[in-house]
Amino acid sequence: MSHKLILNPKYKNFENDLLNIKNIFNKSGNSIHKARNELKIIELNGIKCVVKSFKIPHAINRVAYTFLRDGKAKKSYLNAIKLNKLDVNTPEPIGIIEFFCSGLLTESYFISVYEPYDFTIREVFHHKVENFQEILKQFAKFTYEIHQKGVWHVDYSLGNILVTEQEDTYKFSLVDINRMKFKEISVYEGLKNFNKFWAKDDNDLLIIAKEYAKLANIDEKKAVEILVNTAKSLEKMVNIKRRLKGK
Repeated sequence: MSHKLILNPKYKNFENDLLNIKNIFNKSGNSIHKARNELKIIELNGIKCVVKSFKIPHAINRVAYTFLRDGKAKKSYLNAIKLNKLDVNTPEPIGIIEFFCSGLLTESYFISVYEPYDFTIREVFHHKVENFQEILKQFAKFTYEIHQKGVWHVDYSLGNILVTEQEDTYKFSLVDINRMKFKEISVYEGLKNFNKFWAKDDNDLLIIAKEYAKLANIDEKKAVEILVNTAKSLEKMVNIKRRLKGK
């Protein structure tokens, strides 16, 4: 089995850890998420890290990720580097390692520095934190600002934004960043990036739409219509698919 390794120059002393990451990962029981992919918090070289193990791709994607396009771990690393350069918060990348069997990609790992946080944006939308209305306004501002920098998070959703309290303000940080686009984003298009934020209270979406409209200097009524309708349409479509699958 061969491998390819990419290491952040700042963390060149992590090479041996990456080379042995499969054993290290399998021995660790500190899993924080396990679905298609698994994340574990593991201390490496005295630094608390998040190690993400990507699911082995199916046959077609094994070929594609080997010869046609970057795999998910590599895209996560490259996107993190781009975000850092754009001054957009995301956990600092340490490196990745990809393993190949019979010349095709099998296992891959992305390692980043663990970033402490207070809650995710999910808790804000579920009103499980105080001052949620102010947080939503600041979240709209954060989103508008990253859109102005040309950052489009394809998986922009409730679990992928970390929130940290900082006196009278809040820090937002992006995770699960293997699917991103860097492009020019019009203000009305930017509103559609909230389509996966399905709020129990419709007023939450109104707060975001109005704040985004104010920052972008666009018509508030139109902004509300685009954001709310886009979110509701996707939620309805997903629920239909779930019913068809018997979930």
